[in-house]
Amino acid sequence: MREYKGNPVTEEELPDSRETPPRRRGIYLLPNLFTTGGLFAGFYAIVAAMKGLFEPAAVAVFIAMIMDGIDGRIARLTNTQSDFGKEYDSLADMVSFGLAPALVVYVWALSGLGKLGWLAAFIYAAGAALRLARFNTRVGKVDKRYFQGLASPAAAGLIAGMVWVCHDYGLAGKQLAIAALFLTVAAGVLMVSNIHYLSFKDLDLKNKVPFIAVVLVMLIFVFISLSPPVMLFGVFLVYALSGPISALFRLYKKRKLRKIHPSLPPPTEG
Repeated sequence: MREYKGNPVTEEELPDSRETPPRRRGIYLLPNLFTTGGLFAGFYAIVAAMKGLFEPAAVAVFIAMIMDGIDGRIARLTNTQSDFGKEYDSLADMVSFGLAPALVVYVWALSGLGKLGWLAAFIYAAGAALRLARFNTRVGKVDKRYFQGLASPAAAGLIAGMVWVCHDYGLAGKQLAIAALFLTVAAGVLMVSNIHYLSFKDLDLKNKVPFIAVVLVMLIFVFISLSPPVMLFGVFLVYALSGPISALFRLYKKRKLRKIHPSLPPPTEG
C-alpha cells in the first residue's frame, strides 16, 4: 500500500508514469502569423479604397494573395496544421478576397451606378462566401488537380488587377463603370459555377527540375516587372477565361463524338 496525493492506494491504482502528458492548449504562431498578415492586407485595401488610394488598395489585395499562398505551405512544412488554422484562414480569405475586392471596385467605379452598383458588388461578395463554403465542405472529395469554380484569390486578382491597371493608365473608374460592373458580376458567377479550373496542386516543387525551368521562372519575373499591373491583370484574365473556354471545347468534342456514336449519352457542361 502506497500513498498518492495523501490517499492510500495500491500499486495497480497508481497512475502510469509512462502516460503521454496532456497536450498544451494554444495555437501555432508561425502559419497563423502569415494568415494574420493576409487579413491585415485585405483590411488595409478596404481602408485605402475609402480614402481614394486605389493603387495601394489593389497592391494590398495581391499581398494578401502572397500571404495566403505561404501560410498553408508553412503549416505543412512545419507540421503545424490545425482546425483552428483552417477556420481562421477561411475567414481571412473572406475578408481579403471577398469583401475587400468588392468594396474596392464599388468605391472605384460602381458607386455611381446606384443600386445596380452595390448589388453587383454584393453578387461578388456572396459568390466568394459561397465558393469558400463549398470548398471547405468538399475537401478530400474532389480531384485536387482542378478547382470547381474560379478560386476566390484568382477572382480577387482579376478585380484588383483591373483597378490597378486602369489607375496606372489614368482611367477613372466612373468612365468604366459598365465594364467594371460586367467583370465584377462575371467573377462572382464564375466562383459559384461548376466550371473546372486547373489548380496546379499537382506541381511537385520539392524534386529536381531541368535547368530550363529555372530560366523560365526568371523570365516570368522579368516580364512581370516590366509592367506589374498589366501583366498580373493579363494573367488572371486569361486564367478566368480558361475555364469557360475549356468547358466549351469539351462540350464541342462530346457533341462531335456523339454525332459519330449516337448511342452515347448527351453531353453535359462543366
